[in-house]
Amino acid sequence: MLWTDCLTRLRQELSDNVYAMWIRPLVAEESDDTLKLYAPNPYWTRYIQEHHLELISILAEQLSEGRIRKVDILVDSRPGAILSASEQPATTTAALESAPVSAPVKQKKEKEHETVSAKNNKKRLLNPLFTFALFVEGRSNQMAAETCRKVLTQLGESQHNPLFLYGPTGLGKTHLMQAVGNALLQAKPNARVMYMTAESFVQDFVSSLQKGKVEEFKKNCRSLDLLLVDDIHLLAGKEASLVEFFYTFNALLDESKQIILTSDRYPKELTELDPRLVSRFSWGLSVGVEPPDIETRIEILLKKAESNDIDLPRNCALFIAQQVVANVRELEGALNKVVAISRFKGTAIDLDVVRESLKDVLAIRARTISTENIQRVVSEYFRIPLKELVGPKRTRIYARPRQLAMGLARELTGDSFPEIGMAFGGRDHSTVMHACEKVQSLRDEDPIFNEDYKNLMRLLQS
Repeated sequence: MLWTDCLTRLRQELSDNVYAMWIRPLVAEESDDTLKLYAPNPYWTRYIQEHHLELISILAEQLSEGRIRKVDILVDSRPGAILSASEQPATTTAALESAPVSAPVKQKKEKEHETVSAKNNKKRLLNPLFTFALFVEGRSNQMAAETCRKVLTQLGESQHNPLFLYGPTGLGKTHLMQAVGNALLQAKPNARVMYMTAESFVQDFVSSLQKGKVEEFKKNCRSLDLLLVDDIHLLAGKEASLVEFFYTFNALLDESKQIILTSDRYPKELTELDPRLVSRFSWGLSVGVEPPDIETRIEILLKKAESNDIDLPRNCALFIAQQVVANVRELEGALNKVVAISRFKGTAIDLDVVRESLKDVLAIRARTISTENIQRVVSEYFRIPLKELVGPKRTRIYARPRQLAMGLARELTGDSFPEIGMAFGGRDHSTVMHACEKVQSLRDEDPIFNEDYKNLMRLLQS
């Protein structure tokens, strides 16, 4: 069976705990050119989509000799669908609470449900892989990581309660907030910790209304030591849930219980939410998480490879990091694709394998991010003529943007120093090297320059 063959390969590709927890319990069904995978709940499907679906799709197409062209991951709502007890992941309470059960075991499950829920509620949906030890720090996330560690030792103190982590998707905000929860449970196993997305908060609240268990819902949420809520901006438009969250939020703060929230935007930019709630988000500490710089991206790749016993040469990690700049999820997805192609071909990872694996990414980047495009964006940003940006004048008004553009070209395009020099009026490669070094030092020394750099990076990656 195709899925059995895929499981064999996935077991080789992934760590034992990831395979046992997330992959093995999936149920597969083939339909024409599509492989359908069924998971117990929406959170599970989201995790698979973000972390493993690309690799599964590659393997399915290869092992079916091209017959399977598409892989879908769905919530298992089919009548009679069941995951066997041996396939249940040990550490995901949501799966235990929401997986369908057959009639002969339903009563037993219902009797056990309350006990299981009480024991595991504090671990609800925490990913055991999201720890501080497995988080790669760099310039873009160092403050957020240090703040999370500090929160762990000073839970509930007003200067960082709530802690609000904000930034674009895929940069590690969820990893950091769950690292706090995992570390707290390791130090204090009886601590009451709950992680949920804003979407799951709404679903649980609505469910409690339908079942007449609102008071139980309130008690569960307001008796926590640590509440972790992801994507808080998704509460917009959910008026009843917003009101309930408002009271839950206040109740926990009044008891000096720690709250950590994440969003894709700074609190003051959440104009679609109740102003009273937005104001309370700003009571504690808001910390931004930026896209990782190239050195951090390289370290993420090397650490990911090491943890999965993958031999990834540093020059290959550098090449991948130069091509994939948006976020950590895309970075890990690119590595998974490289590994899959390497093992399928039966060859070690080298630059040829990496280029073949990322040919689609390279084609897209060639169309969207080029040195010429960077020059145009930088000239428009600083309102200077393009001919002066690449021209010979060395006055500061032109030299500084020119150095910045060279630094961006080196990080975003992967072009060599000589190639970049030629694009900037035929300058020598040593001039480009000096410019890149100057950009790095100015980012450390000059906050305004650093802000310009980050703004241009966002413009070029949007």
